[in-house]
Amino acid sequence: MRLATWNVNSIRTRVDRVTDWLSRADVDVLAMQETKCTDEQFPTMPFAALGYEVAHVGFNQWNGVAIASRVGLDDVQIGFDNQPGWEAVAEARAIAATCGGVRVWSLYIPNGRTVGSPHYAYKLDWLAALRDNAQKWLADDPAAQIALVGDWNIAPTDEDVWDVEFFKGSTHVTELERTAFTSIVEAQFTDVVRPFTPGPGVYTYWDYTQLRFPKKQGMRIDFILGSPAFAGRVNHAEIVREERKGKQPSDHAPVLVELG
Repeated sequence: MRLATWNVNSIRTRVDRVTDWLSRADVDVLAMQETKCTDEQFPTMPFAALGYEVAHVGFNQWNGVAIASRVGLDDVQIGFDNQPGWEAVAEARAIAATCGGVRVWSLYIPNGRTVGSPHYAYKLDWLAALRDNAQKWLADDPAAQIALVGDWNIAPTDEDVWDVEFFKGSTHVTELERTAFTSIVEAQFTDVVRPFTPGPGVYTYWDYTQLRFPKKQGMRIDFILGSPAFAGRVNHAEIVREERKGKQPSDHAPVLVELG
């Protein structure tokens, strides 16, 4: 099975690019983030034409997460237990479904905005709730195949950003954010892509401004973290950098794993 995650940065703008890549890359399951549309606005038909079922949650033009699968889409769940909301309002940042025996979570972790802001605290609370849930899922079934995938808005190590000094004092690289990410890894969810794509200089995101992509000035912030049973099946992984090129690309590249 081939499973990928991609922050598409507006599915209505990039549906042709996304479905074209799905077809070329022979992807079975795609988790998407930042769909930026309501459920009614999601362009389901192009996916259905390729044989994919889609589960999506989106409330407005912000956030939005989805899973497209051609190997089953069962037990769809929107959000996880005690998932924090922003200013007491639920956001479309987490959706799960069982696809080909794998419990896939498409996640769009809050950005955090600025260090010390209420949104930064919200991000840390959100990650703590995700960790607590992930621990419980594995405690309930240690053999479960679970994939926590998406845009984490965290660069876990210094080599995951093009210039550490440039990001000094900013979100994505703070000790508290990195500790929150590490706590999920320590809950037995392994970064299954990094062994196949070692850094430094290996990124998944490049800002549209300042010619960041051609200058190779990016960040690694999109990850697939797998439970032990899932991680043990991964025999290939890649960051599909080529999809950041061309006409109207997302500012993120797809991240892909293949399971044996």
